[in-house]
Amino acid sequence: MKHPWLPVAGLSLLLTAASAWADMRAQDFVDKASAAGMAEIEAARLALEEGHSAEVKRFAERMIKDHTAANEDLKALASRKQLEVADAPDAMDKAKTMLLELREGENFDDAYARNQVNAHEQVVELFREASQSLDDRELQAFAKEKLPALEEHLEMARKLAGDQ
Repeated sequence: MKHPWLPVAGLSLLLTAASAWADMRAQDFVDKASAAGMAEIEAARLALEEGHSAEVKRFAERMIKDHTAANEDLKALASRKQLEVADAPDAMDKAKTMLLELREGENFDDAYARNQVNAHEQVVELFREASQSLDDRELQAFAKEKLPALEEHLEMARKLAGDQ
């Protein structure tokens, strides 16, 4: 005897698994984006203390302002979706900030500028991918909204590093 409920149960399991996958992807983006934002803020605070040039300090002030606002927006959105933001930068970003702490003066400025180019290349890629392929429409819209500012930060960092 066939069980007529079996296909329905299978479909239900499939939909539940798909929903869990979408949630994991959304949570993964929230984790990575919030951790990256915190890393930017930490590095910028260090640049305000240790930076030599006025350009580095202006850039750092802008990073603190923009990334603080973006993280607050992300935290509010994540909270509405019952997702959690990261509570600290990831280990690699912490290590990079620790290496920056060992630099002084103009040497610090150069290292900070290179760090910011690398960090913003990574975060632009994260937000670009999320804006195109994230299953959660609100988070996808958030990524699209923030992407132009992050691309601007990348260009600013490249100029600071003398890459242009």
